Amino acid sequence: MKTLIADCKIVNEGRVFHGALLMENDIIEAVYEGDPPANCHYETLVDAAGSYVLPGVIDTHVHFREPGLTHKADMASESRAAAAGGVTSYFDMPNTSPATVTLDALHDKQERARRDSMVNYAFFFGATNDNYPLFAQLDRSSVPGVKLFMGSSTGNMLVDREEALKAVFAEAHMPVMAHCEDTGIINNNMQRLCREQGDDPDVRFHPMVRSREACLASTRLGIDMARQAGARLHVAHLSTAEELDLIPPYSGAGPLPAITAEAVVAHLCFTDRDYAMLGTRIKCNPAVKTEADRDALRRALTDGRIATVATDHAPHLLSEKQGGCRRAASGMPMVQFSLRFMLQLASQGVLPLERVATLMCHQPARLFGVRDRGFLRPGYKADVVMVRPGAPRNVTAQEVLSKCGWSPLEGTALQWQVLRTYCNGQLVYARPFADVDADSSAFGRYFISEQPRGEMITFDHEPA
Repeated sequence: MKTLIADCKIVNEGRVFHGALLMENDIIEAVYEGDPPANCHYETLVDAAGSYVLPGVIDTHVHFREPGLTHKADMASESRAAAAGGVTSYFDMPNTSPATVTLDALHDKQERARRDSMVNYAFFFGATNDNYPLFAQLDRSSVPGVKLFMGSSTGNMLVDREEALKAVFAEAHMPVMAHCEDTGIINNNMQRLCREQGDDPDVRFHPMVRSREACLASTRLGIDMARQAGARLHVAHLSTAEELDLIPPYSGAGPLPAITAEAVVAHLCFTDRDYAMLGTRIKCNPAVKTEADRDALRRALTDGRIATVATDHAPHLLSEKQGGCRRAASGMPMVQFSLRFMLQLASQGVLPLERVATLMCHQPARLFGVRDRGFLRPGYKADVVMVRPGAPRNVTAQEVLSKCGWSPLEGTALQWQVLRTYCNGQLVYARPFADVDADSSAFGRYFISEQPRGEMITFDHEPA
């Protein structure tokens, strides 16, 4: 079966141009600049009417909560939300219950996703203080990398012994994605604030507990250890301007760099001023910090210091978000709205439109060695998203598809809408073109099928 998407604006590999895209079954057959040739054969024609077509987003940082925490999210619910947001691939984090720190736990998650995931999937293997001997037994073609928690609040996954940290970097032989916050600094800050403010300080103190000093010290340590070991380090969710000064710019060309960094939507969107209105809805680790930090992260989207943009999608029930900076759960659901938010930043002149595809599609594929995804190229998997700007419309709770049922972006006006999402050539989400400016309180109506369409992502890891 061949499908032609005609009269579209293709956003791919640093360019935006008028063209068409031909898919045959699950593969991209051709990308045409201008109109397709007169002899182009297809069974299905999609008139894009000038809409924009990008590669499907690869979100390299999500928490879909399965197994063990499925009262608030699971692979089926969150992969549906991903598809509605134009995300066709995700890398899930290991701090589930049980944690993904054994081979059996990894294989169990892969099988769950095979049964239930609407879009493509992969799972980080989690490091502990003593499981690094298992790294050699991993199927490197099915794992994006090792996730290292160098901060607190991650259950039994905190790696806090120097010899263990050195072993993780030395034995990974694939990208290490690190959550960098210094536990000692955090604990001291919390103890001091609890003495001053009571046993659960208001959430506005969260950036003082998980302070910029805690982030900077841990990020500096992670970079030093990675360099000593000759390892590749991807620093997760940078939140401060000072950390950016530690990251060498990456042009996207040439050999893969040893040190790269990620920004997530929360730190690109919110500032500490937003705690007054949104409270614990924007409580996350690392904490949302100042307007100056947010603006520095936004500038780094175009100067090469931020290599990827992800979500750290971390759903909790609103009942779990009650309390202050000690008791309220940290994390927020974002996967359904990340692409739309980044396109909004492009419309506001924060970054070029083609840079959105670079940060959310191309460089996630490059840095983690994703096979045949992340670009609109002949022979690549047909993971494709079609978007279009329209009248700005506020995000509502009714359109949230994550199981937790809320979004910190509720009330935020977004101009861009996702019209179609193809995963492996299968149309999984399709919003009527005529509905682009209409209220969409029933987004679930736009799913073409409830059947899982995702495939396990495969990788070719370059040596460090």
